[in-house]
Amino acid sequence: MAGLSDSDLIKLYSGRILALAADIPHLGRLDNPDGTASRRSPLCGSTVTADLSVTDGRITRFAQDVKACALGQASAAVLGSVVVGLTEDDLDRAHRALVAMLTDRGPPPPAPFQDYDVLIPARDYKNRHASILLALEAAREAMADARRKAAG
Repeated sequence: MAGLSDSDLIKLYSGRILALAADIPHLGRLDNPDGTASRRSPLCGSTVTADLSVTDGRITRFAQDVKACALGQASAAVLGSVVVGLTEDDLDRAHRALVAMLTDRGPPPPAPFQDYDVLIPARDYKNRHASILLALEAAREAMADARRKAAG
């Protein structure tokens, strides 16, 4: 994290971010998922693999293998806390809102994703955006994988 002062680090790695990173829901992998996908940030090497099961277009089971910095882990924790019951459209809306929050200074994503507000300080650190987006991108791709498999 070259170029960040001590005060920048303190602001970026708040207690709330570190608490989320330490308690990521749905860690691990699923046996026989309907869909799976992995995403990797080429800049920092962070990776997230998402496995999920879908019934009637909604996520019924979810697991994620997260190898990321504290910001990526916090993002995975926010997603993991709300992901069961969501649809592909829900994930797409959350992704668009999170990208807008980070790149266009938009508001945090709406409920149930409002806890992404913890990552507002990361707006100014573009090199961290890819890691923050990994969990949502992996979940979206896993949903697309499940949809393709269901279609035959």
